[in-house]
Amino acid sequence: MKETIRNLKKVYSYGKKYKINLICEIIGATIATTIGIVLPLLVAKQIIYLTDNVWQQVIFVSLIILLVTICEKANSVFLRKNTQTFRRGTVKNIQVKLGKEILKINQTELDNNSSGVFIQRIVNDTNQMAKMFTEGLGYIAGVVRNIGAFVAILILNWQMFLYYLVASIILTLLQLRKTKKYGEKDLEYRKQVEKVSSLTGELIRGARDIKMLDSKESFMKILKENIEDQNQKNFNMRNIETKYQFVVGSCTGIFEFILLLLLVYLIQTNIITIAIALALFNYKNDVMVNLMEKISQLFDEAKNFNVSCTRVFSILDDTILKKESFGEKHLTKVEGNFEFKNVTFGYNKKNPVLNNLSFKVRSGQTVGFIGKSGVGKTTIFSLLCKLYETNSGEILIENTNINNLDEESIRGNITIISQNPYIFNLSIRDNLKLVKEDLTENEMIEACKIACLNDFIETLPQKYDTILGEAGIMLSGGQKQRLAIARAFVQKTKIILFDEATSALDNETQAKVQKAIDNLKDEYTILIIAHRLSTIVNCDNIKIIKDGKISIEGTHEELLSKSDTYKKLCRTELIKN
Repeated sequence: MKETIRNLKKVYSYGKKYKINLICEIIGATIATTIGIVLPLLVAKQIIYLTDNVWQQVIFVSLIILLVTICEKANSVFLRKNTQTFRRGTVKNIQVKLGKEILKINQTELDNNSSGVFIQRIVNDTNQMAKMFTEGLGYIAGVVRNIGAFVAILILNWQMFLYYLVASIILTLLQLRKTKKYGEKDLEYRKQVEKVSSLTGELIRGARDIKMLDSKESFMKILKENIEDQNQKNFNMRNIETKYQFVVGSCTGIFEFILLLLLVYLIQTNIITIAIALALFNYKNDVMVNLMEKISQLFDEAKNFNVSCTRVFSILDDTILKKESFGEKHLTKVEGNFEFKNVTFGYNKKNPVLNNLSFKVRSGQTVGFIGKSGVGKTTIFSLLCKLYETNSGEILIENTNINNLDEESIRGNITIISQNPYIFNLSIRDNLKLVKEDLTENEMIEACKIACLNDFIETLPQKYDTILGEAGIMLSGGQKQRLAIARAFVQKTKIILFDEATSALDNETQAKVQKAIDNLKDEYTILIIAHRLSTIVNCDNIKIIKDGKISIEGTHEELLSKSDTYKKLCRTELIKN
């Protein structure tokens, strides 16, 4: 109970804006509960007057029942409207907040968890949380209404009141037992749903690669196994429900059989009349079935509510998943100077990728990085953007440790263009406006011209308003890279990182983009991870990374004269071309 109350308070904090609707909802539920208590009493009175042939009173009570019924229907509309307004607004606020908090999660945590974990929590769990304020309140009102039926039974006959009370307690305890067992299996089922949801996402996003790798059968085998496991867990959950339905149903049947015997006995002993017996019998569903179900549903709703709150607040309250941490210092002006000082880093502690790495980059320099795959080139970029924390050493921007800087000082001044840039399922225009909301038409077109993309866009029926599909499926690899480059030109940060950003471009387009990059020299600090050496020959400095360190560095001409490795790479590229 304490956990439920605590979670209700926390969820309510996201729906404060809709406080008036919640108050109206409570008023409506109170009215519905009052009607639920009064109506059975009126019906009982009506039966008594009918039995005594007091027709004037029968008509009077009947008119009151009609009026109360009309009020009940009107109140139902009032209640539903305010309920939905509060629920919709609360869910929206929680989902928006949850989305923001997910973006704050440490990148390592995101790498180690499937997307299904977050999708289920932001979509399903938030809705489940809000239901407690809507359906949960309805269950409470239903319980109180059923209590009203007990009051009517007590007025009619105290012996039957005691019998109904005992029967209801026994049936309710059975339902609560079912709820506990069902909840345990439900938790297992939800976890498996997350796995299937994640795999389904992979199926859609990776469909092209699955086809090209001829791995349909193997992927579908994995998906099938997980779906079967999900269905089995769902079956186990439903099996508990079926078993308890049989037990509860059988007990209910026995109680109803005994009820008939008791009513016959009370009639034969002249304790009650046949009319009163009919009224008492008609209450059996309200007090033995409906009350039991409402209490069970309320406990079930509370259990689901608490489970969902635990899953959502574990993200919102930083109880499980570690969040990114930033300092408080803000740089008002970034020139583009930064330094790595004795930086060591590994994605796991046993295998460091960077090993005591040190280097400086001055404002306006263009620096190239080359080396074998896995030596840490991309990791350098990730650490500079503070996607990961260093194991040791420090990274400085404008002579300030990035651990002391706020997020805007770091990521607001660095643009990274990756080998496989993520393109959002938005229009071309909106993909570009993500980095600059007040982007003008001229700025947008100019950026796309620099990235050699404007001519292609002009051939599209919707031009810049073309929706690109999930992960930019409408674009080729080269077009995605050019759009990402255009996005970087729009952002205009002082530090621009090219992570093999021209690898998917043909030679002609690559030459044009290379010219655009050259035009940025001196004004911006540019770092380039090279797929092709032709991309970095004009760099002010080229660093060859080996075993997590800089093995040698210099200009293109200097490396040709002093590095056999570099000369070999140049010869290899010339042969390929």
